[in-house]
Formats: sequence, C-alpha cells, structure tokens
Amino acid sequence: DGGATVIVQAGKAPIVNGVVEERMRVGCGSATIGMFAKQWKDKTDEVVVVDDHITGVLSEHQAGKLLDVRETGIRMKGRRSTPGRYFQVAEPGTGWGGTNISDPLSIIGPFDPKTAWPGLRLFFISTTGEHSAYFELDAALQPVETPMPDDLRASTERVMENCEPALCTVLFMAGAGGSLRAGVTENPVRLTRSVKDALTYVTAGGAPVYVYPGGGITYMVDVTRLPENAFGYVPTPALVAPIEFTLRLSDYEALGGHMSEVRPVESIRPTDQVRPVAPMSDNPWPLAPHTAKRSHG
Repeated sequence: DGGATVIVQAGKAPIVNGVVEERMRVGCGSATIGMFAKQWKDKTDEVVVVDDHITGVLSEHQAGKLLDVRETGIRMKGRRSTPGRYFQVAEPGTGWGGTNISDPLSIIGPFDPKTAWPGLRLFFISTTGEHSAYFELDAALQPVETPMPDDLRASTERVMENCEPALCTVLFMAGAGGSLRAGVTENPVRLTRSVKDALTYVTAGGAPVYVYPGGGITYMVDVTRLPENAFGYVPTPALVAPIEFTLRLSDYEALGGHMSEVRPVESIRPTDQVRPVAPMSDNPWPLAPHTAKRSHG
C-alpha cells in the first residue's frame, strides 16, 4: 500500500510507476568509484556517486587514496560505513540512484572550512549515469551549479554505456512428484538416483534446467527458453509444466522403465494432441548437453 507499481515481463525491462527502467546500475556507489576513479582524476576535485545502497565519495575512498586525491572537507549525510562509503543518505525512491532526492546537494552538509577551498570542483553522478551535476565552491564555500565540462560529460556517457540492460528474469521452480516418476519407472526412486548420478538429463520443454541438490527432483528453469504456451493449470490447484527425462535405453531398462511402452521417435505423428514446436537455438540437444551455446544449470 502506497508503494510503487511494478510490471514484470520475462525478457523485458521492468516498468516502475509507468516508466520503463532501461538500465541496471553499473554497480553501487563504491564500485563505481573503483571503476572510474582514474578517469575522474584531475578532471574534478571530488566525486559523489549517489546510490540507495552505498553512496561513494572519491576523496575518502581507497581508490582515491591510491591516486593521491586531495581531501576536500566534504561532509556527507547518512551513515558512514568504511572510508568513502555511506549508507542511508536518503530514502528509497525513483530519483537519483534509486533514492527519493532530486537535488544532490541535499545529501551533503557544509564543507569543512579548514580543508575545502574556493573553486573546488564537485561532481555528482548516479549509478546509472542518468543523473549528473557539476558544482564549484564560491568564496563562502557554497556549491554553485556550473556548466559541466565536456570531459566530465563524456565520463557520464561512459558510465551509462557500462550499464547492462535492465531485463526481468522469470524462473519457474517445480518438482517431479511421485506419481509423475511412477509414470516413468516401476521403481520411482531409481529415476531420482539416475538424475543425481547424471545418467538422466532433465529438461523442461527442451530447456536446460538447474536441478536442486537434496532429495527428489526439484528444478528451476528460465521461462523464456520454453516454447510459448508451455504452462497449464489444473483445479487441484496446480500449475502444470513440461518435463523430460533423456537417458540411454539400457539405463532406462536398468532403472525399471516401462519397456513395453517404448516407441521409436519416428512412430510419433502430429495429431490433435501433439503440437510440433521447433527447438530454440539456445537450447542444447538433450543427448549432447555439452553443445550448449551458453552456460546453464
């Protein structure tokens, strides 16, 4: 109640309060400092990377220390963690770096007059690069917004370039119940053991799955790698998903399989109950899982 509205669609960017979030953050504020500190050195005196998780401060951060960045006397709001890292500089929101702020100056206090100096260059940026601002301190050590230099504008674009696309991953998790396993073999526990012993390869609609350790056959699969309309529903209530077990005929016989029901693939013809579906190119052939084009399970 009173929170954000989020629309999640597998393989697409999330939509938060009607706005498509196209980018993941490049990292937390501390990680961003570590990644880009060298590119900011000599172009600005201080950098604050605003982030709801960890906000980074260049002059205090270890990366800044290794580059001999001069102390600036900046005073951050929020809770200080380790040097150059601050928690809770603001509340969560849809503003700068996933916070609720629209003015970056709201997360800093007055500069230490013993350390700061007039003309000090202060650069704020969010962890997606979508927000940035440049200030210089006046004679009273007050930040005054100033047109951003081209080299800092270029670094903002570099941060944005290094953000991965924001995509929603929907993972389906299910288990092979006893009645299902009994439909495969007269001794269901042997099917479970053959999966654990890697004699049987498990897929869901042809998609590779991750089989959880422990008892039973519980798996997780990326729904975007299954055919369309692969899921069903029964009034039990339960969702119904495809699952396949691929193994050698000799191994199937050894685990007590229903040999009288074995049929050659060529004997299966399309009918009203069988819908042919072309294999997805990303999914490995079950008899040769090592041919996968990307890692899985």
